[in-house]
Amino acid sequence: MKYDSDIIISGGGLNGPALALALAQTGLRVTVIDAAPARQRAEDAFDGRAYALALASHKLLRAIGVWPAVAAQAQPMMEVKAADGRPGEGAAPLFLHFDARELDQSPVGYMLEDRFLYRAFLDAMEASPQITLIPATSVTAQEVQPGGIAVTLSDGRVMTARLLVGADGRRSGVAERAGITREGWGYGQTALVAAIAHEKPHHGIAHQFFMTGGPLAILPLTGNRSSIVWSESDENARTIAALSDEDFLAVLRPRFGDFLGKIELAGPRFSYPLNLTLARAYVAPRVALIGDAAHGVHPIAGQGLNLGLRDVGALAEVLVEATRRGEDIGAIDVLERYQGWRRFDSTALALGMDAVNKLFSNDNPILRAGRDLGMGIVQAIPGLRQGFMRQAAGLSGPLPRLLQGRAL
Repeated sequence: MKYDSDIIISGGGLNGPALALALAQTGLRVTVIDAAPARQRAEDAFDGRAYALALASHKLLRAIGVWPAVAAQAQPMMEVKAADGRPGEGAAPLFLHFDARELDQSPVGYMLEDRFLYRAFLDAMEASPQITLIPATSVTAQEVQPGGIAVTLSDGRVMTARLLVGADGRRSGVAERAGITREGWGYGQTALVAAIAHEKPHHGIAHQFFMTGGPLAILPLTGNRSSIVWSESDENARTIAALSDEDFLAVLRPRFGDFLGKIELAGPRFSYPLNLTLARAYVAPRVALIGDAAHGVHPIAGQGLNLGLRDVGALAEVLVEATRRGEDIGAIDVLERYQGWRRFDSTALALGMDAVNKLFSNDNPILRAGRDLGMGIVQAIPGLRQGFMRQAAGLSGPLPRLLQGRAL
């Protein structure tokens, strides 16, 4: 069978391009089908999307050649502080404090706006002779054939490959057409997202306050700016989202506190509902899922993109090693190596974040005392604290080579 590409990737967000670049470096031919107009997202102003990149994700971006294009826009995170909080009261006396110096690898991670990262991916894909990018188009059908898979595009074209990768989000059409079902639930929470300008420098410190309605993350951006991800009950979030900018800030200020001085909005506000969704399988005949198509998680620890990039590293390594051995990269036994590597780890982390959100998103005095004591114990034991730090930095477990900063 003659193929148009070795791999077709449905979804051009971030995980799809990262996988395409990783595979293209080894000589594989990749087609990326992106439903969005390519340059529009790359040229837009700040749209509220920013990512906390773990140290391992940073290493992957360096390994696939993208990091030099975004390094100037990336804000190093030198410390992370997490504590219970109530509006107007500040942080609880018992809290967690992670310092980059304890990892012997500085910093803990980086904050990076979506527009800069996507533009770097786009430029790199357009410069690669091994990658074909088809923007403003979607996959509408797929059919497994002997030795390969055929996909139909929204413009009527039919393309063939040995493998189709679904990087098409929580409502993955690739997964649905492959018969992969999902399980999950809503949190009854909505995330309010905005960029905030503040009077005092943040010194690269990320803060997580666990409020009764949900967590408030204050994440450092370049300059005297921070990104907030503020989770509230759906009802409260609807009310807050409908407020004027001035009234929105009036509600935010007692939660945010005054440790960064005066605060103002530094761009538009956004909101999106929060839910957990897990694919029951990550692979099917001639199909593999990565990123949110495999696992959509709560943003409480900022691990969504990091989990996706772990998928990228693992799938790329499995496919490249199979190619070098002369194996069929779309064969189910090859794809199950990827599933065995990633499914338990990502599901466990997703459910762990779910449990943390449920534990902290309430004002039960018994639970509040218990969780504060727990954070105090972790803070007091260096070995335990460093273990949590390594997990947050993506440095624990069997890491794919790309997440170690090594080439495939």
